[in-house]
Amino acid sequence: MTRQFKPPKPMTPDRLERAAYHYLERYATSTSGFHRVMERKIRRTNENFSPLTSEQQGWIDALTEKCLRLQLLDDRLYADQKARTLSLQGKPMRTIKQWLSARGVDPDTIDQALQALADDHGDSQTADMKAALRFARRRRFGPWRRDDGDKKKRDKEIAAFMRAGFGWQQTMAVLEAESVETALALAEEVDRPHIVADWPDN
Repeated sequence: MTRQFKPPKPMTPDRLERAAYHYLERYATSTSGFHRVMERKIRRTNENFSPLTSEQQGWIDALTEKCLRLQLLDDRLYADQKARTLSLQGKPMRTIKQWLSARGVDPDTIDQALQALADDHGDSQTADMKAALRFARRRRFGPWRRDDGDKKKRDKEIAAFMRAGFGWQQTMAVLEAESVETALALAEEVDRPHIVADWPDN
């Protein structure tokens, strides 16, 4: 017996609002990202996935304003949290800036978040060096390498650092460190136990 396709129920402002709250309970997002998600939700219920009408666009605009008033959307908080999370994952500031920009966060808010991140570590150079150390440990590059490695492996490590957005000076400083102790000393006032705890050996 063939199962008949049931078309989705038409979207309404109330249904969209419930969907929005459910989404925001589960995910952090930027205002721009929220807007795109709401657009997709409406289009899935439109016939033939047709574009939004001006009325439907108005639903999203009104809902976005309401979520901003209720502080369910806060681009500055979102940018601050994501910047710190990405830095702990071993991402440099250049990459974090691109990541936030791709999610529709405005340049001024990004600059404020990156400045806050730099202040957390003393300055932007130290923040990036700590991120480079985390990246190297996570990938087991440089002094965290399991073996001595050859030129081919070293070239691959350099390429990985470059693709991740790190500068040449930071890359070579980490990869040329003779030991983990030497590498950790590259960042002034580095929180060594925190870096070591991020990626367990097993």
